[in-house]
Formats: sequence, structure tokens, C-alpha cells
Amino acid sequence: QVQLVESGGGLVQAGGSLRLSCAASGSIFSIDHMGWYRQAHGKQREFVAVITSGGSTNYADSVNGRFTISRDNAKNTVYLQMNSLKPEDTAVYYCNAASGTKRFWGQGTQVTVSS
Repeated sequence: QVQLVESGGGLVQAGGSLRLSCAASGSIFSIDHMGWYRQAHGKQREFVAVITSGGSTNYADSVNGRFTISRDNAKNTVYLQMNSLKPEDTAVYYCNAASGTKRFWGQGTQVTVSS
């Protein structure tokens, strides 16, 4: 089992920045890759960014160039640096970890961007 705890959400004005953190614990040796998803009110959860165990990254088109995913293996933590935030980035952001065919989710952290 893998436990994930997100932090760093909050309220920010458009154009501002936030950094989300996701601390992993448990069977972290089994994690293949970690990522971030988000779910806006009334919409389906969508992919935001992913980072593999080797450090390769991939982003949704909507955040590419504005968001950066990174990881600190010593702290078992993944970060999502979000710059140039837009009101449409408002959502609950969820951390995700993949271990083989298993998927683990954090509880989510709210990000609200005001116009």
C-alpha cells in the first residue's frame, strides 16, 4: 500500500503561483511513476502532469509551459510548481501513484484562482 498526502493548495489571484506537495509513504519502493490530476466542480477528473521513476515528465497541453512537476527522492515527495495561474485552473488537485496495475490517490487539495 502507498499513502499520499497533498498540501500547498489555496487561493491565489490570476497570474500568481502556487506549489503543491505530495508526500508518499508505505510501499514507496514499488512506485513506478507519480503524477497530478485535477477535478473542477461538475467536471471529470483530468490528467495534469506525470513524472516517472527515471525523471521523465509529461504534461497536459493546458498546463504545458506553466506547470512543472519534480520529485525529491530523499523526501519521497513530488511537487507541482504552478505559475501564471488562470481561473480555469481552479480545481481539486489529486496526487496519484502507480505501482504495477495498482493506482493510489491522495485526498486532494483545493486550488482556487480568482480573476
